[in-house]
Amino acid sequence: MPLNQDPLPLSQSPRAAADARRWIADVCRQLERDDLVECAEMGTGELVANAILHGEAPIAVRMRGTSTHPRVEVLDGSSKAPVPPSQAADPEDFLATFGRGLSLVAMSAVVWGASIENRGKVVWFEPAAELSDHNTPEPVFDSTVDTEVQRRSDQAVSVTLLGMDVALATELGRQYADLRRELRLLAVAHQEDYPLAANLSDMFASYEHQLPREAQLAVQRARRDGVATIDLDVKVEPEAAPILTTMLEMFDLADAFCKAERLLSLQRTAEQREFHIWYLTELIQQIDGEPPSGFHRAEAARSSPDQQVS
Repeated sequence: MPLNQDPLPLSQSPRAAADARRWIADVCRQLERDDLVECAEMGTGELVANAILHGEAPIAVRMRGTSTHPRVEVLDGSSKAPVPPSQAADPEDFLATFGRGLSLVAMSAVVWGASIENRGKVVWFEPAAELSDHNTPEPVFDSTVDTEVQRRSDQAVSVTLLGMDVALATELGRQYADLRRELRLLAVAHQEDYPLAANLSDMFASYEHQLPREAQLAVQRARRDGVATIDLDVKVEPEAAPILTTMLEMFDLADAFCKAERLLSLQRTAEQREFHIWYLTELIQQIDGEPPSGFHRAEAARSSPDQQVS
């Protein structure tokens, strides 16, 4: 069984916390980290309880990070940040007592925090080898909610994207968000152990700045409307071309890390990779003045990450 697994979906019911605890204990054992089971179960149960009480569906749990520094993540559909233990409600209050105000998560963790995102939030912790009731870590909160209005210069190039596959674009966006979070959190929590994580995270931030924001918004609208493919006209700065060219190689490298389970994130599927290459290549080539070439989903079957990534 691969160590980088899909998330476990959870119901909003009392049994969800118990299901999550059992699942995360099994994953710890698969990672040969039996020493983390007690704290992993404790923290996971509390995070799931808080997601049920204060979050929104869908709720899921997963393991990310690395085998050396595994990280438990609980996802839910609410973008409301969790309340740190020091700001929690009266401990005599029933709801605060049920969720324990995340204090047990801090006691179970080496480091913990939350990422607020456009689609909800991820509350995470790295299980400790034993519970501690003193010197508990302060949470690390960050947000990737995009509120900046994207502006293009007079030199921006018009690019036409023909036959953009809405389902693949949506799937790739989710996979990318997971990978981006992975690098960001490794840089925050373990910069000394993973010195490249901060550099790669900065590269990803520069890459995101070059992508046309209107393409993401158009895909979201098309998905809500049930449209399978769309044609788009977007603007891209000329200096984006070398950055996007470099990132084509970086994404294959990230796939290789995930395949080798050096990261517990999921690599791109063959179809996602083919679509990603088409998308970035269209931006690069049209910046250089070449005509648009539409995407055809059948082409994705021609290659796979196993064939392309060594």
